[in-house]
Amino acid sequence: MPWPSRKRDKGAVADKKEPDAKIAKTENETSDKEEEEMSAKPPAGSSKSGWKNWKKKESESGGEESKITYCHWLLKSEPESRLEKGVDVKARNFLRSMKLGQQAFFYHSNCKEPGIVALVKIVKEAYPDHTQFDQKDPHYDSTSRKENPKWSMVDVQFVRMTKRFIPLSEIKAHHLAHKADGGPLKDMMLFSRQRLSIQPLTQEEFDFVLSLEEEKPH
Repeated sequence: MPWPSRKRDKGAVADKKEPDAKIAKTENETSDKEEEEMSAKPPAGSSKSGWKNWKKKESESGGEESKITYCHWLLKSEPESRLEKGVDVKARNFLRSMKLGQQAFFYHSNCKEPGIVALVKIVKEAYPDHTQFDQKDPHYDSTSRKENPKWSMVDVQFVRMTKRFIPLSEIKAHHLAHKADGGPLKDMMLFSRQRLSIQPLTQEEFDFVLSLEEEKPH
């Protein structure tokens, strides 16, 4: 399904029969204030038991803490379409950094309860977004040239739904606790650069958030 350049897809993640998806180059205009209002303030320290359990599993499996490199992604999509103002070059650059086979969380934003609903993977790296050259398309950009296009898109493929919906409020609870005790989500970009529709994740951040699907909702 197409994911146009400067707007969000109107629907949720497609089912398992859905073909490869196309993701493009823009920012989510959800403001920091909106995201904060959509996630209630979590109880202090509610994440620590989960963090300890996760570290225990890592220790038992012989895993080592990863370096601060970005090899996974969080991709935002809004269940309802909305107009966007402006463009965020940082989000575009992240999109162009995506590599074949890397996995990403599919995240619903700008809705009653934002959160992670599925996993997708990159099946085609960045290439020019054709909508920027189509004068009939709402994302036409008269300043972009075919020899040096401004906008890119990647193809992503549905992998699976997460075992349960992982809400922003729950992720935020862990983030706040980890800021205090040095856990893996202490620097998660979801809480420092909320408006970005494409956000990088470290291996440690990705693994911890994915582990939450195995836990009962808080």
